[in-house]
Amino acid sequence: MARFCSLFSSSSGNATFIGSAKTGVLIDAGVSAKRLKEALLSREIDPASIGGIFLTHEHSDHIKGLRILASTYRIPVYATEGTISFLEENGHINGKFPFEIMPREGIEVGDIFIKSFSTPHDAAESCGYQITMPDGQKAAVATDIGHMTDTVRENIMGCSLVMLESNHDVGMLQNGPYPYYLKRRILSPVGHLSNADCAKTATELIKTGTTRLFLGHLSGENNFPDLAFQESYAAITETGAVLSRDYILEVNKKENDKGIVRF
Repeated sequence: MARFCSLFSSSSGNATFIGSAKTGVLIDAGVSAKRLKEALLSREIDPASIGGIFLTHEHSDHIKGLRILASTYRIPVYATEGTISFLEENGHINGKFPFEIMPREGIEVGDIFIKSFSTPHDAAESCGYQITMPDGQKAAVATDIGHMTDTVRENIMGCSLVMLESNHDVGMLQNGPYPYYLKRRILSPVGHLSNADCAKTATELIKTGTTRLFLGHLSGENNFPDLAFQESYAAITETGAVLSRDYILEVNKKENDKGIVRF
């Protein structure tokens, strides 16, 4: 049975657990190692059992707890060449845990298979991940996306479970307190995915077989969970799909208080 849990998801910290009955990995480690350990243990997951930490990119809300967590449990770390270079140059790799540039062909961790795909974001070399479970089901994590690309679509369409960015409401962002340069960055093709763009992609996902859709990386200043939910829900409803019967739609909390989702 495949397992999924968004442990933390917001502009201030991100970490997602995905695994099989035997193996588990973390996608990002963007809060303190202490909070990550507590979140894992509260779900009866031994941090020492984590088979790898897979980084999407080097921004602090994705790597904050990396060095201490990986060092404490000697967890292998995987990332793109650009991200690894940043980690090395900025002292995040300290020789106390193994690390590897993500192979283009993907990698097996226990009984699951993980491959990366390029994402458009203002980072050294950002990526998302597609995970294939022992039973053939696939899951994908795709956040920090300035706009949807063919590469991202190819890697998330057809996945049973998808965690997709729904970062901001454009109107809230444009009329909010952020300085102009930051608004421009978020709205750029290498910024973050809006609720509207997420909703459009959500309809494509449901049509191609996604039955569990989680909206993640919400901005605390430029979005509301209900707003993100309703925009994707309304778009999906127009396809004729019925919530709870045909699919599950949830918004990831900043700090999740729920247990493991099995799929």
